[in-house]
Amino acid sequence: MQETINRRGFLKIGATLASVPVFSQLSGTYSLFAKEPSDVLKNGEVITGTHWGVLKVTLKDGKVIDSKPFFNTSKIPNSLQGNTADMIYKSRIKYPMVRKSYLENPDDPKPALRGSEEFVRVSYEDAIKLVARELKKTRTQKGPASVFAGSYGWKSVGNVHNSRILLHRFMNLSGGFTGSLGDYSTGASQIIMPHVIGSIGVYEQQTSWPVILEHSNVVVLWGANPISTLKISWQVDDAQAFAYLEKLKASGKKLIIIDPRRSETIHYFDKARWISPLPNTDVAMMLGMANYLYKKRKYDKEFLETYTVGFDRFSAYLLGKTDGIDKTTAWASSICRIDEKTIQELAELFFDNRTFIMSGWGIQRAHHGEQPHWMLVTLASMLGQIGLQGGGFSLGHHYSGAGVPTRKGATIGGINAASLGYFDENGKFIGTKSSGNDAASTGESWKLKVSASSFPVARIADALLHPGKTIHHNGKMITYPDIDFIYWVGGNPFSHHQNTNELVKAWKKPRTIVMNSIYWTPSAKMADIVFPATSQYERNDIAMIGDYSKHGISPMKQLVEKQFEAKDDYQIFSDLCLAYAGKELFNAYTENGKKEMDWIEEYYNVAYNTILKTPQLVTDMKPFKGFWSENKPVVFNSSMENESFVKFKDFRDDPILQPLGTPSGLIEIYSDTIAKMNYDDCRAYPSWFEPIEWLGMKQKPAEFHMLSPHPYDRLHSQQNQTRLRDTYAVANHEPIYINPKDAAKKQIKNGDTVRVFNARGEILTGAVVTDDVIEGVICIYEGVWYDPEKPGAVGSICKNGSPNLLTIDIPTSKLANGNISHTALVNIEKYTGKTLPLTAFSAPKGA
Repeated sequence: MQETINRRGFLKIGATLASVPVFSQLSGTYSLFAKEPSDVLKNGEVITGTHWGVLKVTLKDGKVIDSKPFFNTSKIPNSLQGNTADMIYKSRIKYPMVRKSYLENPDDPKPALRGSEEFVRVSYEDAIKLVARELKKTRTQKGPASVFAGSYGWKSVGNVHNSRILLHRFMNLSGGFTGSLGDYSTGASQIIMPHVIGSIGVYEQQTSWPVILEHSNVVVLWGANPISTLKISWQVDDAQAFAYLEKLKASGKKLIIIDPRRSETIHYFDKARWISPLPNTDVAMMLGMANYLYKKRKYDKEFLETYTVGFDRFSAYLLGKTDGIDKTTAWASSICRIDEKTIQELAELFFDNRTFIMSGWGIQRAHHGEQPHWMLVTLASMLGQIGLQGGGFSLGHHYSGAGVPTRKGATIGGINAASLGYFDENGKFIGTKSSGNDAASTGESWKLKVSASSFPVARIADALLHPGKTIHHNGKMITYPDIDFIYWVGGNPFSHHQNTNELVKAWKKPRTIVMNSIYWTPSAKMADIVFPATSQYERNDIAMIGDYSKHGISPMKQLVEKQFEAKDDYQIFSDLCLAYAGKELFNAYTENGKKEMDWIEEYYNVAYNTILKTPQLVTDMKPFKGFWSENKPVVFNSSMENESFVKFKDFRDDPILQPLGTPSGLIEIYSDTIAKMNYDDCRAYPSWFEPIEWLGMKQKPAEFHMLSPHPYDRLHSQQNQTRLRDTYAVANHEPIYINPKDAAKKQIKNGDTVRVFNARGEILTGAVVTDDVIEGVICIYEGVWYDPEKPGAVGSICKNGSPNLLTIDIPTSKLANGNISHTALVNIEKYTGKTLPLTAFSAPKGA
């Protein structure tokens, strides 16, 4: 039985919220209480787009009973595609909920009880009023900087129902907020690479797969696991990349895979050579190769002189002239534990053959994570093959189908974050500078609500715990604001942020935390006010297929009725506009009452008109009504030009007319810009820095190095609650992969419950004893839903096995402030305590 607010509570909240305006009707368009008529199909097949591909979903009596891939291009399976029903029906938040103490007194909400206290069900209208009032109060008392809406995560696909942009649109128009910089995936590389190659590198199209398949002799996967990570894309996956992996396997090319564990990719490429260095030692291994090639004079001096700057200064470090340490293969071997002969053989192999090096992102999610990709570019520069067919490097072939040739077509637009709103002294919304209102444009007589400076996303716990603290970031200084109101959508920080116990402590600092969430994730359980949000399967939308390939356009038709009292994020924020400042703000947010289908048709028509104006773009694109009723994705055509794309070719052909975006226009092996920053943890050239924790330490705080790579059967924390968990959970916990020799020392066998712990926390896992990890290393996939034995308590053991209780919350360096999730030492022991029931996927008290 659902608990509802009692009469005393109802009268109290009713009185306190009475002054907040709520409009039940507005010109017959959108309204707070309106329920749209549904035309969802009850039986048959519907096409929709997801992170894991275009799906053909089967419905029976209004329920999803099956989902399969629309594009069948490869025999490599994608386990994420068959769980649509579980994504709709499991672990759902059913009703708007408010934490009990917050509901009783938002001015004294007892945030220390966050996560442990029961929730109370309220009406949607009262929840809207409560959020609007408390947000306005926070801004009035502490300013817009105290509102954090840097909400980060793998929100559902769809260009209209983009929850993060919808949140930012509301926060901008209603008065400003503090945002975030960067992301967890490539926090170090996306900052260092612009200094080195003049662009972000990690989120760009890469050399096309057809070129690699035709021209490369040696392909190196360095810390990349594409069999796992190519299951997904940021937008709708195009399902093309796996076919290229199949062709690579059949090609007979020399394949080298460098990884401390035998990944799913190594199992697939069973003829590949597996090289397994100690975790976090990739830079040392690369330096040993570079040193060997330099002394053997097997490097491309002409390329270095023509296309790079600073190699002379780097070589002084390489040879030990600056620090007294010659970076020989013997030196490298002592660090990475790969024998000298192998390091030398690999260096020779790379130089003597047309070699393409594909790096993953795990190696830069480590202490001093700026260094691995910088050193990789330096090594590739010495090989001299950058910009040649089949040669060079990439930082993205493992992600979102990069390398799948870009197709000729049109692009679907999406909702934007809008401009900052202006209000008069009475709180009436006037407009934005871009709205054309003269008074708003000049700012005269109006109060501009200014957004605060953002801070690096992986520093959220530090920012909450230390308001006013100033940190270095990429040559600038950033001061943390005093955050008192958090609004989070489309993400699950308690499954992706490092050092969970520190985050629990930090999360109890603000007065207010609001979440729009589909599921009772650990993050939703740590909120004060929770709106049940629709999944992407309960609304209409449209999206591009293929992040880089631009393969086509996917319709995203509503599959089922909205579950329980779930609302679209678009409706929640539209209604918050009404409650916050009335119909003027509502009109600005919705562009005078546009509904989802208005936006969808508008975005489609812009793309369609582009096609009409460009006759050479042959496509099967139809007018919108035909496209929508046909229920079939649009597919664009490929071109010879894009099939033969080679990254950096234009730069190599003419570095004067086609310079890189660095200050010199060249690859910067030595960066004067970084040199001027004078950081002690990031020099002006790629370097080896000893990590804060690693297996080569003389005095280790724990015994084993923990890797927490991207999961094979999840998208980070997405799908942890689906039936897939039944296929991999061990003893009802997340698996831990342990080398047989280490397991024997600890008297652990397959199926045992294992306690994993260090000074930062402890978790329970299920043992899988395997040669797939090297001695001294254990592996637990990231993305596990945090499930503390004592909800809301700092230091409580996690019953589900989330490795982030054990990771370290310090930045990669002063330059990038990325996360260092792959730098962590842990202890393991067989667990002999009482069985702890799993509650990760259950609703909290009161819900």
